[in-house]
Amino acid sequence: MLKPESFIAGAWIAPGAAATSVIGPVSATQIALAGGSALDTDAMLAHARQVGGPALRALTFHDRAKILKKLALYIDSRKEELYAINGLTGATRRDGGVDIEGGIGTLFVYASKGRSGLPDSHVYVDGEVEQLGRSGAFLGQHIATPLQGVAVHINAFNFPVWGMLEKLAPTLLAGVPAIVKPATQTCYLTEACFRMIIESGLLPEGAVQLIIGRTGDLLDKMGPQDVVSFTGSADTAMMLRNTPALIRNSTRFMSEQDSLNASILGPDADVDSPEFALFLKEAVTEITTKAGQKCTAMRRLLVPAHLADTVAAALADRLGQITVGHPDADGVRMGALASLSQKSDVLAKAAQIGTEARMICGSLDGFQPVDASPEAAFIPPTLFQCDDPDAAKIIHEVEAFGPVSTILPYRDTAHAAELANRGEGSLVASVFTHDPQVAREITLSSAAWHGRLYINNRDTGREATGHGAPMPHMIHGGPGRAGGGEELGGVRGVMHYMQRTAIQGTPEIISAITGQWIKGAPEKSNPTHPFQRTFTEIEIGETIHTDPRTITMDDIEHFAHFTGDTFYAHMDEDAAKRNPFFPGRVAHGYLLLSFAAGLFVEPNEGPVLANTGLNGLSFQKPVSAGDSIKVRLTCKRKTKRTDTYGEVAWNVTLTNQDGDQVAEYELLTMVSYDR
Repeated sequence: MLKPESFIAGAWIAPGAAATSVIGPVSATQIALAGGSALDTDAMLAHARQVGGPALRALTFHDRAKILKKLALYIDSRKEELYAINGLTGATRRDGGVDIEGGIGTLFVYASKGRSGLPDSHVYVDGEVEQLGRSGAFLGQHIATPLQGVAVHINAFNFPVWGMLEKLAPTLLAGVPAIVKPATQTCYLTEACFRMIIESGLLPEGAVQLIIGRTGDLLDKMGPQDVVSFTGSADTAMMLRNTPALIRNSTRFMSEQDSLNASILGPDADVDSPEFALFLKEAVTEITTKAGQKCTAMRRLLVPAHLADTVAAALADRLGQITVGHPDADGVRMGALASLSQKSDVLAKAAQIGTEARMICGSLDGFQPVDASPEAAFIPPTLFQCDDPDAAKIIHEVEAFGPVSTILPYRDTAHAAELANRGEGSLVASVFTHDPQVAREITLSSAAWHGRLYINNRDTGREATGHGAPMPHMIHGGPGRAGGGEELGGVRGVMHYMQRTAIQGTPEIISAITGQWIKGAPEKSNPTHPFQRTFTEIEIGETIHTDPRTITMDDIEHFAHFTGDTFYAHMDEDAAKRNPFFPGRVAHGYLLLSFAAGLFVEPNEGPVLANTGLNGLSFQKPVSAGDSIKVRLTCKRKTKRTDTYGEVAWNVTLTNQDGDQVAEYELLTMVSYDR
């Protein structure tokens, strides 16, 4: 008997007298006791807001990213403990991998995104500086900082590990503590993974807490700095959205809920095309993986009308070969639904769909799974075919959250998009086509109704991630009935747990707040050339001004012939004068960059290891023979990259003999911590 415990204010709390009995979907007998203990929600919130929050915010984005990576490695080293109880949820080991490995992988991705897409500081700079006055003495800058409340994560039963980790990753990276509330039916697997997080000792005290069972009055105490992130049914989402405290305090509420996802077989695909084969393969995968209990599963299969019967026959044949039964039995491809109540719900909704379509594969009663009782939570892959999708209503409104899908014929591309949109909001729609115009037409017609459009064909090869695989790099959410939320999405997901603020002030003030030098902020000087100083020694705002160098016509011609760049603006005086941008022959932009490097580079060996690139190059004014240029090189920001070196970004500005700016860019160098 499993007895998952809550983790509140640093203490584990066992199930209470009012604990819920969890009935296993495979055995149809009791497998766990969950919840039932009185929880001190005031202590829980205080612990998160006053202990966990300050500790997380004291770390930089990169510090938190490093913790996520270590946490991923730690859970990965103990994942077999999770697989050992995964079967109790009804999932096969293969399906458990989607949950367990998917969750671990999400931590790894966010750890990487945190290092590459966020600064090694406490403030995220969002966009460019806005000059609010003529002289540049008063500026504006958008920044983002962590919310100072707590994130409450209410997760669904179908992904007890991934569902927790995919929300925790961006939340912790943002610097916000979290309270995790898993669905009771599979909470024991969530608790096992959560316990690993605590035992790792990697997170600060108060960074995470766990509620097994009911949340009590927790949501009634949410404030304007808090976030509620929910995954589950639309009905539950509606109930939670209407919590008075959430409305009164404008508490952020994110929802990922019901989704009648569509998959479209393009009109260009025939039975012998690779796209036809890909469509069938992915349809089988999406119908059977996790016994169809995926919010991203293919619920409606839209196919050209003349291929409807062909697709139905081929898909029914493949689904009929899927072995369903005890998740640990040899040869079993699909396990059970998560609970007996879930089985009843799916059967009831499949029966509703059956009033508008005919069943061509599956069974709604009398099914015998392998090595398991027919009374347990097993349903075979079930496929319907609807001949009149325009007249149908239930098919476009009711989701059977199991291994159930319906084939719908369409007349043309516009009709396919129209049918897909009748789901009124989905997490994902897919298109299997080799015709770019078909992909474009469907995108323009239906993208507004879908959080993600997955377009697959023969050219994606093995790199295609799959219709139903939410990737941490991309948005997971959707409009309308899908909830309107946008989880994951790389750094975008982190922003949901931060406040965007417009700061206004002098360059010096803006620079001090952001930790990045901007034009107009004070410059610092040092007698030692910055390229002879270590990463630690270089200071933000440290600047050198070079001597000028005069550009000659010989320089321009030599550069042109040496590089092969004999563009007329550099070589033909009359043609150059006819160009509205130039007074006559001018120096190459790349010649100016080369000369600039020659002006500011210190040639001797030192801590600078490599020039790794430049950003934002722009040319403001042409340079003619006889003009001179000089350079201002200023340390703009510093970012730790490894244990031995970091990245220094330099602002490089070129001006001419009149003090007019002719070019500007950001130079990136890798600099050692040691000499």
